Formats: sequence, structure tokens, C-alpha cells
Amino acid sequence: MNTSSKPIRLDRYLASVTDYSRSDAKKLIKSGDISVDGNVVTDVAFSVSTDADVTLMGASLRPAGPRYLMLNKPQGYICAARDRRHSTVLDLLDEDNPERLHVAGRLDIDTTGLVLLTDDGAWSHAVTSPQRQCWKTYYVETAEPILERTQIHFERGVFLKDDKARTLPAELIIVDEYTARLKICEGRYHQVKRMFGAEGNAVTRLHREVIGGISLDADLAEGEYRRLTAAEVASVYLKTAP
Repeated sequence: MNTSSKPIRLDRYLASVTDYSRSDAKKLIKSGDISVDGNVVTDVAFSVSTDADVTLMGASLRPAGPRYLMLNKPQGYICAARDRRHSTVLDLLDEDNPERLHVAGRLDIDTTGLVLLTDDGAWSHAVTSPQRQCWKTYYVETAEPILERTQIHFERGVFLKDDKARTLPAELIIVDEYTARLKICEGRYHQVKRMFGAEGNAVTRLHREVIGGISLDADLAEGEYRRLTAAEVASVYLKTAP
């Protein structure tokens, strides 16, 4: 456990390591059910360090470790914590405190495939930071035939509408006349769709297959998720090639 973390209020600590709300945590403290380092504490504002031995009716409470999840996102879900009009990817999770998770690399509402969720901010930054060049692979279907010149244009970078700089070099692998796989290491707004739009083409289907060294598990049906393996978590910090 990280002993360098700043002390926090006891009621806030309880809410962070259990499913209790802050109000319920306060009731537990005031009732004398909480002990800190062997001593009963009834002050909800008591400052507790993260390495303290906090118990609830004798059962030790510890902060949960960081979570790393892989989700096969269906269409119709947005990558946000909440939305008034649409379901979010968090609605697909059967997790305690899902609101503490965030998406590392969002997808549009009509884009499907690999989504990573975590409550580890540093890990998320490693996934999304352009400086780390974490490559993503997308399966793309288009409205018009994909021309061979598009490969050349994407490799040298294209100018997107309202952007002042070219996209970074990307690798386009043409599968057939209307299908391709595109590998990019950026995450600009609607980037894949805008790249094909710059070529006079439109994306009709977009599906993310790979992020860095993490590939979407073929055993996951749409809407299903699983925890990442230790190797998958660690792979984010390794440099990947397109």
C-alpha cells in the first residue's frame, strides 16, 4: 500500500473501499462499528492514513487494487460516465463502484470493439498519450472503393478539416475493395472517419481490434467484458510497432 498518500476523512475512506455511501459510512462510524489501529473511532472527520488498519466490526478493510478491464463495445453505447439520452459502457459492467472507472481511449456511439476501462490514471495516460505512440488497429468498411493512393496518403499523413497539422504516419492494409485495416497512433476526434473523408470516402462500419499489445478477446460477445491479464496490463508500457 502507498504510505505516502495524504490522510483522508474516515467517512470518505470507508466510502472509497466499500459499497457504502458517505451517509451510510457516517452512521457506521457514529454507531461505534469502526476501529482504526485497534481503537474505536466515532468521529466521522477523523483523519486516517491509507496504511492504517481500519476494521468494520472486526473485519479488516483495504482499498481495492486498480482495475483493468477489456470490453467488447456494441453500437448504441457511448464512452462516458453518464448521459441523459444514451446508455453508457458503464451500464454494461457488473462492478462495484463503476463510476470510478473511466475509458482509456473512447469510441464513437456507432463504433464497436475494444474498449479499455481502468481507475489507474497513469496507466490510462500511457494508453492515450500521443507521445507514447500506442498503436490502435481498426477494421474499416467504406461506402466507396478504397484506392491504392489512400495507402500512400495515410502513410505520409493527411490534413483533416480544421486541423493545422497532418496526421501522423498511419498504416493502411487493404483487405478488399471496400474493406481495410488501419493502424494509427493518435486519437484525434473522429480521426478514422475524417481520414477517409479527406480521401472522398465514407466509413460505413468501424470496429477497433487492437490497442498497443492488447487484442480484443475473440471469446467476448458484444457487451461482455473481462479483466486484463498481468501481461496485458504491463504491455501498455512497452513500445509497439505498427
